[in-house]
Amino acid sequence: MRGIAPSTWLTLFALLIAPGLCHAQLDQHSESLVVSGHTGQLPVTQISGRSYVAVDALARLMNGSLGYQGKQIILTLPATASSAGTVPRTSQPASAGFSKDFLNAGIETMSEVREWRSALLSAVENGYPVTDASMDQYRAQAAKNLRLTSVAATTDSDRNALQLLDKEFGHMQDLSNKILAARKKMNYITRDSVKNDPLDQKILNCARSLAAMAASGVFQDDGVCN
Repeated sequence: MRGIAPSTWLTLFALLIAPGLCHAQLDQHSESLVVSGHTGQLPVTQISGRSYVAVDALARLMNGSLGYQGKQIILTLPATASSAGTVPRTSQPASAGFSKDFLNAGIETMSEVREWRSALLSAVENGYPVTDASMDQYRAQAAKNLRLTSVAATTDSDRNALQLLDKEFGHMQDLSNKILAARKKMNYITRDSVKNDPLDQKILNCARSLAAMAASGVFQDDGVCN
């Protein structure tokens, strides 16, 4: 049997009508009982200066039920957070770490950026033509993985790291555009000149920072990707 909270007992005092009271003097008044949190009201009967209502009507008003056990009438009320001694459930804070799906997708994105950079350096070193068409397949694949990574971001750490991944993609795009522009002008470019470029250094440093975060599972922005 689920009990009634003390505050409810104070509101619903003297509600059970004993069989012997049916012969007592009745003092009818136009009073009614209203229970806070419930719609409707019950007529109140005054008997010898005390207030009573019908328990079956009370059970209906409070969406409860009546039971009988020997000479006892058992009133059962629906459970609430307070009467059951539980605390209402609140939303849980977002996890501070990386989600598994985001981590896997982020690693794939960085792998595609690395392939893009390797193809660019290889073309420069071997004197191959560096054109929009030759680099577009690498850029497109990295962009596709970046979109999948953004979909997988669910925690605060995921979303923060996604911003750095997006910056890394942007740096790689800038480097590719820079070399493409130089080749169109017929400027001579060596592999060492590319590797010594501050933009390429930023790409490498950002990649190392992201790899360290992935290994530790904790987001920490050291500023190298900015």
